[in-house]
Amino acid sequence: MPTRKQRRRRQKDLRHEYEYVYVDDEGHEVEVDSAELEAATPRRNGKAKATPAKGRDGKPIREVQPPSWSKVLKRVAFIAPLLFLAFSALNHNQSLLNRLAITAIYTGFFVPFMYLMDRALYRSYLRRSGQAEAGRRSRKR
Repeated sequence: MPTRKQRRRRQKDLRHEYEYVYVDDEGHEVEVDSAELEAATPRRNGKAKATPAKGRDGKPIREVQPPSWSKVLKRVAFIAPLLFLAFSALNHNQSLLNRLAITAIYTGFFVPFMYLMDRALYRSYLRRSGQAEAGRRSRKR
């Protein structure tokens, strides 16, 4: 919903009539054809110019890529050593094999949850931007 200031500006723009003219090479004013004027001005309803979807704060919504296992595995390759270092610092009395096993177990749980989080973020992005989800069938009840 536009603010009061934006509504007043819009009303002011609609109250005033503007006349568009060109100044030719000799300095004479030449009126513009209405068809030429409509072709030159972008439409506000989005048909002439595609505008990115905007969030509540007016900023464009950041595009979210579809989820993929390869991106998740790349993230896990970065996070697994950090988990190992954290477990090593917390459980320095345990053997190396034991710390590796705990890291592997936590990483194994971490992988599917990260994919599910990516999928949830992608679905919410599709809902916010108004796009239909590809491959999703509508359910009849």
